[in-house]
Amino acid sequence: MSASERLVREAALLGVALAPAQGQQLLALLDELERWNRTYNLTAITAREEMITHHLLDSLSVSPDLAGTRIADAGTGAGFPGLPLAVANPARQFTLIDSNSKKVRFVAHAVRTLGLGNVTALHARTELLEPPTPFDSVTARAFAPLAELLRQVAPLCGPQTRVLAMKGRWPEEELAQLPPGWLLSGSRTLTVPGLEAARCVLMLSKAGAAATRSSP
Repeated sequence: MSASERLVREAALLGVALAPAQGQQLLALLDELERWNRTYNLTAITAREEMITHHLLDSLSVSPDLAGTRIADAGTGAGFPGLPLAVANPARQFTLIDSNSKKVRFVAHAVRTLGLGNVTALHARTELLEPPTPFDSVTARAFAPLAELLRQVAPLCGPQTRVLAMKGRWPEEELAQLPPGWLLSGSRTLTVPGLEAARCVLMLSKAGAAATRSSP
């Protein structure tokens, strides 16, 4: 079984249907990441197998939780989870945001190399942005504690925006300190093929939006 075929199979276990060409695009993304990483410190993960699990599959694991068509990835770093999600969801528009110019340059390069017409790379601080309309979903992986995350992404959000915070272990203390006006509207344990570490995604929304609380 080729690496691309294996990636497609393991993505399917996450509820993500990838075409063979999309699997090849994702592996090409890792090729570019490895190449740039030899010059720029973009990721501490350098083993190919770990890159597939920790970057590609971990990113794809929240694809079923996306809502709407306009997605922002806050603190995208070298493009995760935003780039894999954009490959898997070509009908959605993604804005990948980071304050590190070096990493945003890589994201822009990857977008051109992979031919992704649905991605905008933005060098900015999320808390200083003033988008004309709120995003439908905002993703964030290892970005900040929940209270700080919600403060920083607040300008991107409207009453119906779904914030998807990707976490490791269940963050009980962080949930107890959510800022006023925000609530946990859902959650899901993530089981990523080949990744032994605990993973979960928290769905956060502004109070007043229809929501029900769930637990891990």
